[in-house]
Amino acid sequence: MSGPIYNLMMRTLKPWVVRKLARRAVQEPIYGQQVSERWGHYEHPAQAMDIWLHAVSLGEARAARALVRRLKQQLPQARWVFTTGTATGHAELASVVQPGDVLVWQPWDTPEAVNAFFQHFQPRLGLVMETEIWPNWVAQAQRRQLPLVVINGRLSARSLDKARRLSFWSRPAYSGLTRVLAQTADDAQRFRAAGVGDVVVTGNLKFDAEVNPSQWALGQAVRAQRQRPVVMLASTREGEEQAWLQALREWDGPALAVHWLVVPRHPQRFDEVARLIESQGLHCHRRSAAPSAQAWAEGWNSGVGLGDSLGEMAMYYGQADWALLGGSFEPLGGQNLIEACACECPLLVGPHTFNFAQATEWAIAAGAAERVLDWRQALARTQQWLADSNGLAQRRAQALAFAQAHQGALAATSDAVMALWAERVAKP
Repeated sequence: MSGPIYNLMMRTLKPWVVRKLARRAVQEPIYGQQVSERWGHYEHPAQAMDIWLHAVSLGEARAARALVRRLKQQLPQARWVFTTGTATGHAELASVVQPGDVLVWQPWDTPEAVNAFFQHFQPRLGLVMETEIWPNWVAQAQRRQLPLVVINGRLSARSLDKARRLSFWSRPAYSGLTRVLAQTADDAQRFRAAGVGDVVVTGNLKFDAEVNPSQWALGQAVRAQRQRPVVMLASTREGEEQAWLQALREWDGPALAVHWLVVPRHPQRFDEVARLIESQGLHCHRRSAAPSAQAWAEGWNSGVGLGDSLGEMAMYYGQADWALLGGSFEPLGGQNLIEACACECPLLVGPHTFNFAQATEWAIAAGAAERVLDWRQALARTQQWLADSNGLAQRRAQALAFAQAHQGALAATSDAVMALWAERVAKP
């Protein structure tokens, strides 16, 4: 299915992967731990597991968390093996690991590593979150008659175009999937066009993701005490903070009486963003420098706040009056805006949201978000929103209503997985 050229390429890339992990481990030591797991070598003894769930990064792992807990209630004896590719995904999945479960790094997609993974853990059902479709994973699952299901599946028009260009690799992988549980009808249509035979629309699990109530309450309490509104740059990516700072320097409108809060998407960029903010003569208040979230939030009254921590997004969104969505001001496809809306935080989004197109359009239609063309227009809308407190209160209510209106994917997805378990896995 994957073919000799693909396998040669993946084997050839192994030294590059090793170097990349070593670089990442300088700032995030976890990337230097159990590296051999990525090649199919494990310290855990070989053991037969029931369910394999893969969530590559934080967003996918967070969306999977409630589903895993629900399925664990329905299948209390099942043993799980979890895989992930990033430090943030690893930390999130660790919260659902129970005695008897195993959490390891995802196998690199060579026949040797994937075969070793399946041989070691022998899962009976595979659940892969959202977009992670690797040719050797699918090929090895087929050989073992392992049902492999994409959960919360999404496929952008751009990704479909790429799949069509590489159809000699991608089509066998897509057609080899047992089933896709897609987020939207548009996603389902694109999965079928890519070659998937069995596609069901179950909705977006991120609408059902849990918001940490204590973190959100802390953020709300801090927001209520501030003299000025807080505007958050949420999940920013490379180049966006620089462009925002430049737009601020060139801003020729009325003074923007706000507190700025910047939360980068990737932890390895925290130091870089802090240096960038300081280089503009602004004091950077780092969350990591404070003994607690409360001490940081209450002590930050000037300069720029930097949210350089993991697992505290609800606290950040809770204190923000609104947010500018990272990943959408550069051609990067945007980020998930559902968690912000669930925290009553409306958004201004840039022009590039192709990875989350449907959810973004729904949010805009519901009044939970508004699209702008660039950072300058985002600052102009910020000035207008500052002058319209009643309108802002309405937008906050619309954001929450939007998040709640699209819930239900959790029940639909768990029912679909249980039906497949009964149909293809459970023995009479």
